[in-house]
Amino acid sequence: MEASYRFFTNTACQYFPCHKSPSAEKFNCLFCFCPLYFLEECGGNFKFHKHIKDCSDCSIPHTIEGYDFIIKKIKCALEEK
Repeated sequence: MEASYRFFTNTACQYFPCHKSPSAEKFNCLFCFCPLYFLEECGGNFKFHKHIKDCSDCSIPHTIEGYDFIIKKIKCALEEK
């Protein structure tokens, strides 16, 4: 894959896939723990349960496009500071 630093799949992981996915080949494991977790408005599909952010319904970090989305959000968050 061109620009492979943006995507990899680890099917040997005991938690693979950690989220619902239509295709194991397109499941991105790069951001196993989402770096946007600590942003109040991360852009993902999350809920709060007893003040804890639950991202189990969000697949953004695990998509092919997830890398670009996350990098853009991080840059915007840094510019706001």
